[in-house]
Amino acid sequence: QVQLVESGGGLVQAGGSLRLSCQASGRTFSNYVMGWFRQAPGKEREFVAAAAIRWSTGTTSYADFVKGRFTISRDNGKNTVYLQMNSLKPEDTDVYYCAAKTGLRIGSIENEYNYWGQGTQVTVSS
Repeated sequence: QVQLVESGGGLVQAGGSLRLSCQASGRTFSNYVMGWFRQAPGKEREFVAAAAIRWSTGTTSYADFVKGRFTISRDNGKNTVYLQMNSLKPEDTDVYYCAAKTGLRIGSIENEYNYWGQGTQVTVSS
């Protein structure tokens, strides 16, 4: 198993930037595909981005609403995955979760992921 702890959330003005971090422990980090999801009150978690195990391949996936603004990356040596968020909008306000899944295929569905962090709040003011 792997334990995930997010950090880096907070309050930012529209148009600003924020970088989220997720540090993993418990098992070999590089054995998992890593993803980011977000959840608004009363709604299901929605996919944001994911990164393949073999970062050298440069394989990533993004939801349409963040393309060109958000960038996912991972540092297997530090057991950490990042989400760089630029040009933030008020509608980006949500709790953001990092997640890990077994296998090699990048997933965009919540129930494909096996492990979850507790989430970090991102609030974008207008």
